[in-house]
Amino acid sequence: MSSIRRSVQVMELLARKGSLGVRPVAQQLGLPLGSVHRLLLDLEAEGVAERTLEGEWALSFRLLEITGMQLDRIELPQLARPFADRIAEETRETVNLNALHNMMGVTIDKVRGNEGMQLDMRIGSRGPLNCGGAGKAMLAFMPPEQQQLVYAQPLRQLTPYTIIDPRELEREVQRVRQRGYSLDYDEVVVGVRCVAMPILNRAGHAVGALSISGPSAKQPGPELDHMVALLGEACGHISRRLGYAETYPPRQVPAANGVAQPA
Repeated sequence: MSSIRRSVQVMELLARKGSLGVRPVAQQLGLPLGSVHRLLLDLEAEGVAERTLEGEWALSFRLLEITGMQLDRIELPQLARPFADRIAEETRETVNLNALHNMMGVTIDKVRGNEGMQLDMRIGSRGPLNCGGAGKAMLAFMPPEQQQLVYAQPLRQLTPYTIIDPRELEREVQRVRQRGYSLDYDEVVVGVRCVAMPILNRAGHAVGALSISGPSAKQPGPELDHMVALLGEACGHISRRLGYAETYPPRQVPAANGVAQPA
């Protein structure tokens, strides 16, 4: 069997099953363990596969960059695009759709606005969860054990305004959960601000986020309220289509002991 055919089989298996160790991949495909390990290393070198925090192997979003993967056939972009078009037209700023993948945010679709300064993320580009509107919106609505994995890792700094202190990031996450949306003031690109809300699955956990990015200040007031209302309508609708059945966004309020509880 050619190495190309084996590589395709490995990618197809990871696409169907999700992250797996080297031995399960070899066993399910009936291939030698050493051959599978070398194939995975080659795929990693090309950015097609990557190790998870648990040491298993998963597909990366490099395939989006190579082929585009016919994004109109992927459910999340297809659901979000009508809302993104409308929001970009109304706000004149860029709307980015992000998906959560392997503890990173991945840009899977965008609609550019008409303002001069834009946060122009390439399709397939990845970013950390400790900064940016979309990253923090997803982080705030991840399961607690996954949040702790993020806090335990060295936090990447993109600008002087990026949060890199784990305790401050935890406090920021609680603020995001309490108000239902996240704000980014110069954390990814100086001069670009962002507001974002999460897209939730049936369990109430973030699978993505929709954000509005541009040069406007995004301070509390009518303009920000309007953006939050647009995002809330969009993300609530998309979340319900993905099986989420509770109130959107799920609010939390501070308890007497300082730990946020569901409202």
